[in-house]
Amino acid sequence: MMERPGSLKKIIKDFHSEMLRGLQNKKSSLKMLPAYIDRPLSSEKGRSFAIDLGGTNLRILEAGLKGKGRIVAFRQRQFSIKRELLSGGAEAFFDFIALSLKSFLEEKSKLAKNMKLGFTFSFPMLQTGIASGRLIHWTKEFSVRSVTGKDVVNLFNAALIRKGLKGIKIVALLNDTVATLIARSYKDKNCDIALILGTGTNACYYDRTRQGIINIEWGSFNKLPRTVYDLELDKSTDNPGEQTLEKMVSGRYLGRIARLTLKGLGLNIPGLETEYLSGIELDSSKNLLRVKARLKSLGLAKSSLEERKLVKDVCLLVSLRAARIVAASLAAVIMHIDKNLSRRHSIAIDGSLYQRHPWFSRNIKLTLKEIFGKKAAKIKLVLTKNGSSQGAAIAAAVASKCKI
Repeated sequence: MMERPGSLKKIIKDFHSEMLRGLQNKKSSLKMLPAYIDRPLSSEKGRSFAIDLGGTNLRILEAGLKGKGRIVAFRQRQFSIKRELLSGGAEAFFDFIALSLKSFLEEKSKLAKNMKLGFTFSFPMLQTGIASGRLIHWTKEFSVRSVTGKDVVNLFNAALIRKGLKGIKIVALLNDTVATLIARSYKDKNCDIALILGTGTNACYYDRTRQGIINIEWGSFNKLPRTVYDLELDKSTDNPGEQTLEKMVSGRYLGRIARLTLKGLGLNIPGLETEYLSGIELDSSKNLLRVKARLKSLGLAKSSLEERKLVKDVCLLVSLRAARIVAASLAAVIMHIDKNLSRRHSIAIDGSLYQRHPWFSRNIKLTLKEIFGKKAAKIKLVLTKNGSSQGAAIAAAVASKCKI
């Protein structure tokens, strides 16, 4: 299941080819969408606001930009989105966001006048400007009606007006990957790539020749060698034939891949999910007692040591393969922007899978070293927590030329 060195080279070559085709507006599994925003100068100052929508929790942030890469979060609140809103109508959904913002501002209502706002909208969208973008399709648990194909900023603005917030202007629209790059590059001039590794996955990079950030939407990359278990998983999803890379590396699917693989090897563990992989892989006890306890909790009352070893080995291989695919894809992006790896590159990374899995960071680094040799020392992986909300606040300052 692990990618061989030869396979890594092919992934890099194919990924790079798809990048070029996407940039040339040719048929490609990589969308290569312009984000219509430059990196910050690190000199931006002032008070800034952000809304971060990427999951079932909506985050609102008030931040202070101090210049020289310093940012202070003054206030932050989280609002839980009711399940019925996720599949309801567009008006009710955006009204909820507007009302959440209104609640956030109630304590300091005087700040609502002429307020500039950054909006992180973490779903595939076709941007037509720095503050406009049409939803391509919903992902995760979202299926809000009458939004696909429409400008989400227009829908949000209409809700702001309905709820009496006419003085607020959305000046920057971006997804979580772009926001994470902006958040890290505010304090790190070498940051030119960002990666999300959580329930889903995506990456973006700063294109010097185009003077802007390119959203790769790399979850859809489809030039990857797949096993019979990958194909079986794909058929069981609600979007078969799509999001090939995402289904091989993201937190939403790794547990299912391990489960299908084990079933194919004669061991059926229906409840095995990605969240359990870390604990299983970390068990170094002689008789794998933690694995035994986990399998018992998942319905396998008795397990032999051989079965427990098989479970651990499969989990290790599934996560290792994912990390190697990520590293090869990152290598293709690095080669695209710096063919000879002559500069230093910081890669901003956020997401639950990257944060919580014990070996993911190490395996990515080892694979990059395998690909680049000693030059891999020029590549720095940086955990960038809350990048999606902080990046939106910084983007608002960038977009409004610091007139916050």
